[in-house]
Amino acid sequence: MSAEIEPFDLLVQLTEHVQALKPELPAQRKIQTSWSGIGFSILGQRMIAPLGEVVEMFPVPSVTRLPGVQDWVLGLANVRGRLMPLFDLEFFFGGQALSVSQTNKKKRRVLVLELGDLYAGLVVNEVYGMQHFPEDASIEPVPTEQQYLAPYSQGIHHQDGIVWMTFSPFSLVRDPRFFNAAAA
Repeated sequence: MSAEIEPFDLLVQLTEHVQALKPELPAQRKIQTSWSGIGFSILGQRMIAPLGEVVEMFPVPSVTRLPGVQDWVLGLANVRGRLMPLFDLEFFFGGQALSVSQTNKKKRRVLVLELGDLYAGLVVNEVYGMQHFPEDASIEPVPTEQQYLAPYSQGIHHQDGIVWMTFSPFSLVRDPRFFNAAAA
């Protein structure tokens, strides 16, 4: 008479058989965390603004000029029924006012900021889309010739041969010089 196999012993045998046949797991790779931002340019410098500080971007809409404001204030735009003040970011930092030529106009974009009650648009020369940087990447200080950007930047990143400067729009809008847009 053959001995009956207990159910538990049968499960143990089945488990051992399956374990012997299972494929090896792939080698585990270290996951590198990164942060993302929107790439754009002003004054010939590529900048990166953290994603949490730019809520939207779109082509420059029609603008209504405002009297009695700084030259870098482009005016107001109606964006989906909401009035948005637009600021020429390059002109604010001492560059030339953005040209109205068709070629340049096609590249310009508005980076939209929302911080509390603030709803504003920064007009930049060109947008390079979303960029990703390793969290542990080395950061260099802002170069001496660009110290005017230092209050709004955490430093310089190098990636794929391109120099990117971090830029915090929230730091900019907290600057009294930017916040006081009335003409002097």
